[in-house]
Amino acid sequence: MLASRRKHLIKAASLGLGLGVPALAHAAWPERPIRIVVPYAAGGAADNTARLLAPALSERLKTPVVVDNKPGASGTIGAATIAKAPADGHHLLLDASFFTVNPALLASLPYDPVKDFAPLSQLMQVPLLLVVPASSPFASPQDLIQAARKAPGRLNYASAGNGGAQHLAAELFKQGFKLFITHLPYRGGAPALADLVAGQSDLMFSAMSACLPLVRAGKLRALAVTSAERSPLLPQVPTIAASGLPAYAVHEWNGLWAPAGLPAVIAERVTSEVRTVLASSEIQRRMRETGAMPLGTNSTVFKEFIRAEMSQWASVISKAGIKPD
Repeated sequence: MLASRRKHLIKAASLGLGLGVPALAHAAWPERPIRIVVPYAAGGAADNTARLLAPALSERLKTPVVVDNKPGASGTIGAATIAKAPADGHHLLLDASFFTVNPALLASLPYDPVKDFAPLSQLMQVPLLLVVPASSPFASPQDLIQAARKAPGRLNYASAGNGGAQHLAAELFKQGFKLFITHLPYRGGAPALADLVAGQSDLMFSAMSACLPLVRAGKLRALAVTSAERSPLLPQVPTIAASGLPAYAVHEWNGLWAPAGLPAVIAERVTSEVRTVLASSEIQRRMRETGAMPLGTNSTVFKEFIRAEMSQWASVISKAGIKPD
C-alpha cells in the first residue's frame, strides 16, 4: 500500500513538473531580441512613440528592442506582419488610430482586427486642436459654427487625408452640429498645416503635438481642444464638448498589440514592463511636452477602448460616406 501511494505521488509530481515546464519557459521571456513593428514611415507620431519606448524597454529587459517600420496601405501591411507572426512575445505591433478605423474604411483587410491580435496596452493619447489662420475672423467655435450655418459649403477644412484622425474629428464635429463644411484632403499633415497658415484653407483639426508650435508662434489660433477636459498646455482654450457637444472627445493615440494566442504570463509581463516605462518621470516629461498624455492601460481597458473606437468611427464613416484615398 505504501509502495502504491509512493507511485501515485511520483506520478503526480511528474505531471506537475510537466505542467510547469511551459510556465517556466514563458517566465524566461525574453529569450532573444524583441521586434516592434510600426506600420507607418519613420518620423511620424507612432514611430516617435516606439523609439521613445524601445531604449527604455531594452534597458529593463536586458535585450535589444528593435523598431521595424513597415509602412503602407494605411497601416495594414505592418499589422498583417504581426497577425501572422509567432505569438511568443518577441513580435509586437505599435499601431495608431487607423487600427480601429480601417475595418470600416477599407473594403477588406488581410487580417481580422479582433481575432488575430491580443491588445496589450494603450500607450498614449494626444488631443487635437481646432485651429484657424492667425488672420481668421473666427475667435471661438461659436463664431465658426454660425458662419458655417449662414453659408453652407463655403467654409473648408484641411486634413492629412481621408480616414485619419483629423478628417474624422472634423466629420464628427460637422455631424454633431449639422454643418456642411467642405473637406480638403492633403497627402500629409505638414502640407495641410502649411496651407492653413498661408490662409489657403479655413480651419483644421490637427494633433496638438503638430500644431502647438505654430499656435505659440502666433501663426495659428486655437479655438478649441478635442479632449474631454482642457489641456494644461493651453488652459485658456475651451473644449469642443463645452461648445455644445457634451460627448465629443477625439484623440490621436498609440497602442501595443501582440499576435493572438500570446500566453497570459507573457502578456502580463509585457504590459507590466510597458506600464513601468511609461510611468518613469523622463518618459512622462517628454510626452507631456508635446501635449501627449502617457497612459499605459491594462489589456482589459484597452480592449474596451478599441471596441468603442471601432463602433464610433464605423458610424461616422457610414454617415459621411468616407472612402479611402
